[in-house]
Amino acid sequence: MSQVSLFSSGQELANLFLSSDLLHHSWITISDLSSHPYINKPILFKVYPYHSNGAIVAFVSSPTCNLQKEMVSSEELEGSQSPFDFISTKLNPHFSVNKAAITLFASLLNDLSALKEQLGSFSPLIITGVSLGGSVASLFTLWLLKDSNKRPTCITFGSPLLGDSGLQQAISERSSWNSSFLHVVSNQDPIPRSLISPTNVFAGSIPQPCIYKPFGMFLLCSDSDCSCFEEPESVLDLMTEMNLNSQHQDNHSLAFDYEQVLERLNHRVILKGASQLFQFSVDQLQAGIDLQLEAIGIGGQQTSNMNSIRTKVKKRVEESFAKKRNAFDPGKKLNKMKEAMTWLEWYKKVTLKEGGYYDSYKRSEYRGRDAVKSRQEIVKHQRVLTKYWKTMVAEGEKMPQREEAVFRTRWLYAGTNYRRMVEPLDIAAYYMKPGNTDYVNLGRSEHYKKLEEWRREDNPSGSGNDRRKCVSLTEDSCFWAYVEEAIINSKRLREGSLQEKENAREYLVNFGEYVMNMIRSYSVSSDIFQLHSSFMNWWQEYRQDILSCLSNLPLAFYMENEEYKSYA
Repeated sequence: MSQVSLFSSGQELANLFLSSDLLHHSWITISDLSSHPYINKPILFKVYPYHSNGAIVAFVSSPTCNLQKEMVSSEELEGSQSPFDFISTKLNPHFSVNKAAITLFASLLNDLSALKEQLGSFSPLIITGVSLGGSVASLFTLWLLKDSNKRPTCITFGSPLLGDSGLQQAISERSSWNSSFLHVVSNQDPIPRSLISPTNVFAGSIPQPCIYKPFGMFLLCSDSDCSCFEEPESVLDLMTEMNLNSQHQDNHSLAFDYEQVLERLNHRVILKGASQLFQFSVDQLQAGIDLQLEAIGIGGQQTSNMNSIRTKVKKRVEESFAKKRNAFDPGKKLNKMKEAMTWLEWYKKVTLKEGGYYDSYKRSEYRGRDAVKSRQEIVKHQRVLTKYWKTMVAEGEKMPQREEAVFRTRWLYAGTNYRRMVEPLDIAAYYMKPGNTDYVNLGRSEHYKKLEEWRREDNPSGSGNDRRKCVSLTEDSCFWAYVEEAIINSKRLREGSLQEKENAREYLVNFGEYVMNMIRSYSVSSDIFQLHSSFMNWWQEYRQDILSCLSNLPLAFYMENEEYKSYA
């Protein structure tokens, strides 16, 4: 997809929305609900049938409701206002929402709880609202999105911005959530822009950040045309400029009538003047931007503000294109990961008689050109796998606890195999550098720790207790790091100070118990007993020292009696 088509798709999407009956039917329900008496209720909602098996849930707030800029943080939401804790993620734990909107939502919570249980059978499911009713519609949609079996579409008309950057980020991180929202905004409606600071971008000598942030898709409309925008900062820029140019700055208490706007847009000439615009433009991306600015009624100006808007919007479009082009898609990359794992499995098999997988990798530079070449090929695939799994872990960390559990269950088997196959190579590379010690605490990557934590949480009691055959991949991916530390401590036992010898003796006792537990449960691969493996070299070189100090060590009996020869 080119940058031009990526951006010009905004008008194509606008045409698609207008040609469907979604906007029309949504507004009809709002108009009907607006005619009902409020009877001292600040907000009303009603369920309307839509097509054969669908439903539209409409929200309309009373004209007496005051729109205020005050926010409530996620930490302050309590009791009946707290069904939104699932929005927080580990990387994005805090967010704030408009106080007036959350108060209106809380006043309906009991009724909406009952309604929520009834909506699962409706498809499609549309949630809609106008003005503050649109904000409540957005909150209800978020609540429905908590359940994976509900996929509503939220269409708001003239809704003010709902929350801060924390809410925006939490929604934007879930693409399926962000794509559920369409906000229709007229350039003559002051309410959607009322929570944007007038000094947000261009007004005044020192621009100030806007506390409220947009999310979802915005259908920005003028009297004659419209276009869709999704990039949040561009939406803020454009709505700010629409605010400065609008002649309707008063009366924030009455909802704007979008019926006439929709009728005019349905009869407009699609992409009027587009051919003329592109005829004289060298930069087609800039031409597409100018065309969309014209569509929402703020184009055609050559002021410094407008030139700044054009420049910023273009830059953000290019950044958005690059982000989407490089977006991480675990499903699409899975086959490539399987190919890389196949290479490592082949390498493990062919190096079995060369001291084993771990030691063959560690000593390849001393074994000739072919060994070095094979190692370089393995390093290439190792890097591909590590980049993939670091990204996978980062994606999982962004999710709330419930979604993370589903995510890790789906990928846990592959992630565990990756960790057990690849981490030994990282350990080998770590100890090849002179002076490196204590890989587990000083050298281990965080993504290995997280994959191991997920595995432990998935199987807290452990596995393989009734196993009668050894595993092909050692279950503890840090095994070889403990072997390297055993070698270091054996040197200290032989040559160190009294304190070093005491510490080394304690480490080796613990190491011996650890290895025997692994052997008894068949949790360690048989390649540790290959001739010239680091483990066997450790035992052969330091056997006398170990036996003289640790003769009662169960591992010493096991090795002395050569019981390892029957380990398989």
